[in-house]
Amino acid sequence: MVPLYVLIVSFLLFKVLGMTGLSHFEGWHSPLQGAVAIMLLISASAHWGSRRPDLIRMVPQVFPKPDWIITVTGLLEIAGAIGILIPATSRLASICLVILFIAMFPANVRAARGHLTIGGRPVPNLLPRTIIQLIFIAAVLLAG
Repeated sequence: MVPLYVLIVSFLLFKVLGMTGLSHFEGWHSPLQGAVAIMLLISASAHWGSRRPDLIRMVPQVFPKPDWIITVTGLLEIAGAIGILIPATSRLASICLVILFIAMFPANVRAARGHLTIGGRPVPNLLPRTIIQLIFIAAVLLAG
């Protein structure tokens, strides 16, 4: 849930900056790009922090080397955060991020069905997790 809150709050913060005269953040596109980038960086930070073991447990058992998968997905989130901010790569980054989110969705299903925790907190049930994932996909597509 934290990445969703970060997305919303940072978008609103960038919108306020735009309304106070910071021309880069006028409109909705640049604030959304910035919010998506911050959300991805916050999400990626969990791939190496104290929540890393929780993320590793989320990887479906059919996949080998779950620790490696968590490292790679974290690096891809960082690359996506950078790519979404660069006009020449923004569209490609958004498409790649959608593919990444879809590829990571089985881990969300496993976490919800297995009643796993992240940072000691239970993950949301499958329906809220699916809705949040769809919000992230929409935000990334619009930002691209």
